[in-house]
Amino acid sequence: MLDFSKLDFSQLDLSIFPPSLLGRLTFTHASLGKPPLQPGRNLLGIAEERDTILYVPNGLEPGAPVPLLVMFHGANGSAEKVLPFLEEHAEKNRFLLLVPQSIYPTWDLTIGGNGPDLERLDKALGEVASRYLIEKERFGFAGFSDGGSYSLSIGLTNGNVVSHVIVFSGGFMNVYTPNGMPHVFIAHSPEDEQLPIDTSGRAHVAKLKDAGYDVEYVEFHGRHAIQPPVVEQAIEFFMNKRAEQGWQSKVPSKGAA
Repeated sequence: MLDFSKLDFSQLDLSIFPPSLLGRLTFTHASLGKPPLQPGRNLLGIAEERDTILYVPNGLEPGAPVPLLVMFHGANGSAEKVLPFLEEHAEKNRFLLLVPQSIYPTWDLTIGGNGPDLERLDKALGEVASRYLIEKERFGFAGFSDGGSYSLSIGLTNGNVVSHVIVFSGGFMNVYTPNGMPHVFIAHSPEDEQLPIDTSGRAHVAKLKDAGYDVEYVEFHGRHAIQPPVVEQAIEFFMNKRAEQGWQSKVPSKGAA
């Protein structure tokens, strides 16, 4: 993959590019127009294959603001593989859990650039926003491995909307135009056999802190896999780390990637 984020765009008029090419979502918090879905797993019906799944916890108060966490699976993964790690937390903490699925074996940004996966994500978010009042201060992106890279890249690009970014063993950070200053949680293992910690987790934390982001960093022991104790720490971060006032309009002091 060509990482154009390392080029200097300061002298380039980025308005000539479609927002989606730069990783920008068109999603906005809209007025409710559809009824809420039943508790449990729900297919959103935005794709015939590998549809996006929304897990709805029991006991949501109709019309009240509700946190939303979007979870991106790893390469060759699926919603079914990652849902078991998060459903219990969604139920306990009463947040919506949105799990998109990549069209190809991994996410479009990893293969060659933003495209159909980002478009599907936009549609899925719009569908959720038409049924639930999403809590703006707790609207997070999370992901594992390639999904962690996707969460970090798309989350920082859309930090004027996304309040929290969670990265489980992510590999790269590809951000053309960072927006806002979301809180960031990164977890990585020194024993990671696929993505070396020095060129991924530790490097990302150093760059983000240098740019002024609030970063919570966890190093754990274990192989390249989703670790339940780390997930629990990340959910606590998501639920309790409130977005600061004005985070949506803040600008990083330096490029995030």
